[in-house]
Amino acid sequence: MRTQKIYLDFNASTPIAPEVAEAMRPFFTQHFGNPSSCHWAGEPAREAVEKARRQVAGLLQCHPSEIVFTSGGSESNNHAIKGAFFALREKGNHIITTQIEHPAVLNPCRFLEKLGGKVTYIGVDRFGRVDPEEFEKAITLKTILISVMHANNEVGTIQPIEEISKMAKEHGILFHTDAAQSVGKIETKVDDLGVDLLSVAGHKVYAPKGVGALYIRGGTPVEPLIHGAGHESGRRAGTENVLLIVGLGKACEIAKKYSDDDKIRDFRDRFWKLLEKNFGSGIILNGHFTHRLPNTLNISFIGKLGGEILSQLEGVAASTGAACHSGSVELSPVLRAMGISPEVGMGAIRFSLGRTTTIEELERVVELLKNTVPSVISKTC
Repeated sequence: MRTQKIYLDFNASTPIAPEVAEAMRPFFTQHFGNPSSCHWAGEPAREAVEKARRQVAGLLQCHPSEIVFTSGGSESNNHAIKGAFFALREKGNHIITTQIEHPAVLNPCRFLEKLGGKVTYIGVDRFGRVDPEEFEKAITLKTILISVMHANNEVGTIQPIEEISKMAKEHGILFHTDAAQSVGKIETKVDDLGVDLLSVAGHKVYAPKGVGALYIRGGTPVEPLIHGAGHESGRRAGTENVLLIVGLGKACEIAKKYSDDDKIRDFRDRFWKLLEKNFGSGIILNGHFTHRLPNTLNISFIGKLGGEILSQLEGVAASTGAACHSGSVELSPVLRAMGISPEVGMGAIRFSLGRTTTIEELERVVELLKNTVPSVISKTC
């Protein structure tokens, strides 16, 4: 009997949407020109890049000139953080971020600490949410940038970005948000959020891997991350990857109708109720109950090992909240920052739903879990 494959790891990566693949097709075979070339071969490529810029801007509700194409979310985060730091070194050297950021934010901050930068890492509560008052307390005369992810990739908790960005503006501090997980899932209009810099990752929004974007509010001082020729209005050197940029543009265009998708939220909530019905007090929800991405369900099987449960769920793709190294269980930094105990955290599994998820798939996963969880004994790796 053939094993049914069920994909519930959309926060890790999404498939390329059919409409995106179709939009990209002509750029495999026909439009090969350099978008910087001023002749017939370069014109279609240049027009395609600018169309994609308008499409991304349409989703974020900003001016197309404020969009810079990058190789992905990691580059966008590095560009925003390092670019702001180097552009404003004469003003100050202090950055404020959180303990649960993606490594593409945390590691650039640690790098800048080696260059004399000062970084404050704000903690979170049991639900993975920050307290805006902690940012107010952390601000100094040397603070030049605050960076807070819009929604957490592991537990889905949504941060009070609007409140923190308002505070940053009052103090004349730049504000950046890593919106890789939120773009296409919830509203990410830059003026509503109040951000100066916002990162987008293509493969989280049904576009290809290897492409992303950085929103830079007009007039925001940011040093380029990559120096060279004058591509992207002098903000990011290197010939634009037209094929992938076209894909990102189309993905952002169609993402408008999926933002804050009620169907996905309904499926997630029905999935959680089925799990509660079958496992009761043996499971616990990680993350915020209401301020959470509509597609994300991170749960812990108390006293169990999430990795072992997943290994026995044949055909199911999902992620865990713990890693095994040299015979021991290592909790993710996010769960650790939330104060989750090892007994709970080592049993964490993240199920992230997507556009193609069906209720039948979720019901099948519950049945598989019912057959698997009781046989998994409590132990470390």
